[in-house]
Amino acid sequence: MTIKPLNAALLAAGLAAGSAATALISPQWLNPAPAQPQTTVSAQANSGAIANETSTPSQAAQTGPVPYLAAGGVPNFRAIVKQAGPAVVGVTVEGMRRASREEQGMPEAFSDPRSPFSQFFRGQPGQRGHEQGGQPFRGQGSGFIISSDGLILTNAHVVNDAKEVTIKLSDRREFSAKVLGLDKATDIAVLRIQAKDLPTVRLGDPRQLEVGDPVLAIGAPFGLEQTATQGIVSAKGRSLPNDAVVPFIQTDAAVNPGNSGGPLFDGSGGVIGINSQIYSQSGGYQGLSFAIPINVALKVKDQIVATGSAQHARLGVAVQDLTQSLADSFGMARPDGALIAQISPNSAAAKAGLKPGDVVTEVDGEPVVRSGALSSLIGLSAPGDKVKLKIWRDHAPQTLNIVLGGAEAEAKLASTAAAPQGRLGLALRPLNKEESRALGLGTGAAGMLIEETEGPAARAGINAGDVLLAINGRPAQSTAQVREVLAKSGNMVALLIQRGDSKIFVPVKLG
Repeated sequence: MTIKPLNAALLAAGLAAGSAATALISPQWLNPAPAQPQTTVSAQANSGAIANETSTPSQAAQTGPVPYLAAGGVPNFRAIVKQAGPAVVGVTVEGMRRASREEQGMPEAFSDPRSPFSQFFRGQPGQRGHEQGGQPFRGQGSGFIISSDGLILTNAHVVNDAKEVTIKLSDRREFSAKVLGLDKATDIAVLRIQAKDLPTVRLGDPRQLEVGDPVLAIGAPFGLEQTATQGIVSAKGRSLPNDAVVPFIQTDAAVNPGNSGGPLFDGSGGVIGINSQIYSQSGGYQGLSFAIPINVALKVKDQIVATGSAQHARLGVAVQDLTQSLADSFGMARPDGALIAQISPNSAAAKAGLKPGDVVTEVDGEPVVRSGALSSLIGLSAPGDKVKLKIWRDHAPQTLNIVLGGAEAEAKLASTAAAPQGRLGLALRPLNKEESRALGLGTGAAGMLIEETEGPAARAGINAGDVLLAINGRPAQSTAQVREVLAKSGNMVALLIQRGDSKIFVPVKLG
């Protein structure tokens, strides 16, 4: 993960939820309200529904929902910890680190000793040998039991490259664990221990969460087992840099190294997420924590249990968020949707006829408000799935049916950055054959080399040497064609610019 424009770090470690609220405990907390009926949610293919593990009557009794004190009131965290705590486990790993962090699946920034990423991971108890290849390492994380016969969920980064994995239960029993499989794209790993009649967590529904809802986490920060902390849901559906698949749940939960892979509970005691990352400038908790929704984890779990691995669909596009300026140039009332800036050759998008300048507004009826939502909806589908995209093209809605591809069949494209804003002022000339070939455009492809910029264009961030590929969705084939489009435009135009290997739409307000 490379986050060049940010001054803070997204740290792939664990979460534990927020500030201790023991000072607010009243005697009413000791008198639980009548039990609410438990809702059963069954798994549906490609629907994002949650699959509850089958449990025995005794398990159902011990993992039933914990009621709020009153509607909208304070949850009984004491009861949640008592019920769910025994199903939260410590995960200790040992192995040899033979390659760089990037090769191990960790973000590139971890390899820089000056980066707060590396400082965060060096802080884990007993961890060593990361700076040089071929050195032994020992690390610790958290996990939780989802079936009484020993199936456990945790983070992929906790067990990555581990040769030995040990699970420690809350009653201090220890078991050697087998890694059934891990998925780096979602940071999910599935473990198995040989045991029976184990306590299990109850699975909740993250789709029912609202911003402001209370949450609780249990884990082992810095090796301190069975640590419980609480907070609230700060946001839903967060897209993080280079984490295109997961729509994270953001909380203000206090988290630190060792919480990785631990459960995040809602106010009724159901697991609604797996603690995974924090955002920090210092390497420690600073108020922004992120959890993987449990419905995402269960989809990955089902694939791993069945096949030993997980697959994710690819559309084959690079996308960016819309701004109001871009929306105006496309004739859209609101800046909602994922703007396609680049199409990968031979990808599912290319075969379906998607074009740069299209705006994806829905996937199978699910609205796409930000570009990250498109990445999540597609990434959580399987290669070969058919999806219906609603797009905005040429100032009108259209519908496309697409058969999704897989990661192996499509080139990976980096998401483009947010578009700069400004006014128009360019000196253009056609590309010659050598320039077209060097840019990978092919002979006869549309494109105009920008030789000079001034005033509006310069303020928009357009530079000499950039290539103008399209204006308002029409290929830029000549200066006359560009003038024609400008003459028919309102006070906003959208320019598709190529700079190096990247393509991005730039909205320009005409003077």
